[in-house]
Amino acid sequence: MLEVILNIFIFALLVLFIARQMQSGLTLSKQILLGLFLGVFFGLALQVIYSNHGLVIQETLVWTNVIGSSYVNLLRMVIMPLVLTMMIAAVVKMKDVAALGKVGFSVVLILLGTTMISALVGIGVSNLFGLSMDGLTEGARELSRASSLTTRQESIASLGLADMLVRFIPSNIFSDLTGARPTSVIAVVIFGILFGIAALMVAKEDQEKAESITSFIDTTQAIIMKLVRMIMLLTPYGILALMTKVVAGSDAGDILDLISFVLASYFAIFIMFMVHASLLKLNGVNVVQYFKNIWPVLTFAFTSRSSAATIPLNVETQVDKLKVPQSIANLSASLGATIGQNGCAGIYPAMLAAMIAPSMGVNPMDPMFILSLVMVVTISSFGIAGVGGGATFAALVVLPAMGFPVALVALLISIEPLIDMARTALNVNGSIMAGVITGRRVNVE
Repeated sequence: MLEVILNIFIFALLVLFIARQMQSGLTLSKQILLGLFLGVFFGLALQVIYSNHGLVIQETLVWTNVIGSSYVNLLRMVIMPLVLTMMIAAVVKMKDVAALGKVGFSVVLILLGTTMISALVGIGVSNLFGLSMDGLTEGARELSRASSLTTRQESIASLGLADMLVRFIPSNIFSDLTGARPTSVIAVVIFGILFGIAALMVAKEDQEKAESITSFIDTTQAIIMKLVRMIMLLTPYGILALMTKVVAGSDAGDILDLISFVLASYFAIFIMFMVHASLLKLNGVNVVQYFKNIWPVLTFAFTSRSSAATIPLNVETQVDKLKVPQSIANLSASLGATIGQNGCAGIYPAMLAAMIAPSMGVNPMDPMFILSLVMVVTISSFGIAGVGGGATFAALVVLPAMGFPVALVALLISIEPLIDMARTALNVNGSIMAGVITGRRVNVE
């Protein structure tokens, strides 16, 4: 169609405009911000101009998403090699298993502690806004989604805590390097740590091999990081395409129908950002400068909806701008993509449970209900995949554990992408915060 060709031509001009700005010396963070604004503007223009021609928008997004999907695929391509090399390097550079234990304990403690707080925030906000599942209508999409979610929930309902912990241990590292399982990232983290510990032991037994091991790891990590930086240069174009898809592909009517849940979710996420800021402030961090430094990371997390895909930019920002030791940055970014995600594994399932509770004859403000929900949310936050849809998986674990139905997850499908963007940004901020605080509290050579 002529309209689609015209839209693609305009999109190409926007890409060229960003490229010109890059050549003029504009910093990467400003390029990302430019891509964000241009994506919002172009997406809104498509919504307004073709409000009665949905097919034109769909066909346009098919082509613009070639850039967005290709960019995300490139990031996914480098995630597993990056995580593996980061974990091995983190252990070897510490040169002390005890130091690794201190860093790991600090990072996990911060992630889980803030997840508990986020669950409380989710419950409180849900009650403050008076949210409930009553009155939500089930359309064709929602009914279809509810059926698939029920089937999916049945497949994980039999998993107890012990079973979930077993899933973290890699039985086939080559399979996990392909991302075959939701817990593949944490499995690769565990393998990388064990491999690093073995390398440390070999280095201590043979001094000649120690130099070769260190040299090999440094060289491999340098190559991977160079590859990451090459991909990072494409970020503004990826952001432009991803934001266009989000804005142009959203249904304004659906969003208005569920606006209370959207507002409540963003309010809860804002509160948790303030909690993060307070913790940073208590540890002597300049909060304003901190958020200026991590803005490009949060922008990418917001548009990509993937904590895992943000790992490369996360690590680079921690090391270069926040001066976090490389070993700590590696650990916090990798663990933060799979453990204690404040938005997806904390706020979201807690809000849903609080919304469902009244219809199940449970007082959502009952202390025992709150305590049990917080504990279930915290435990289930282990291993939630740091990709789009991770919040759905978290809800499918938490709600059955509380004896609640999963249908509400399907009823919110229309607004899921809109909320998931902010949740992912909160997840990533939590992992960066854990790295910064750990770097200030744990001495690493």
